[in-house]
Amino acid sequence: MSGTVRLAPGYRFQWEPAQDCHVLLYPEGMVKLNAPAAAILEHCDGSRDAAGILAALQARFPGVELADDVHRFLEVAHERGWLRTV
Repeated sequence: MSGTVRLAPGYRFQWEPAQDCHVLLYPEGMVKLNAPAAAILEHCDGSRDAAGILAALQARFPGVELADDVHRFLEVAHERGWLRTV
């Protein structure tokens, strides 16, 4: 995945108190996110590429090997249409 990563048009990432978790909202519904998915998506704001997202997460969680999981999540989220690259 090359280029900066951002949410696709029509998608919104937010904390949902009623669900007690972060969610990804879109016109047809909602996806409940686990903590790792939310940590990744909060960095998908169009200011970082995949390497920048990984670097930010490595700084937040030092000593944890995250590369494979982060790249896999970004690929799946892109395939599902949640993310766009610019």
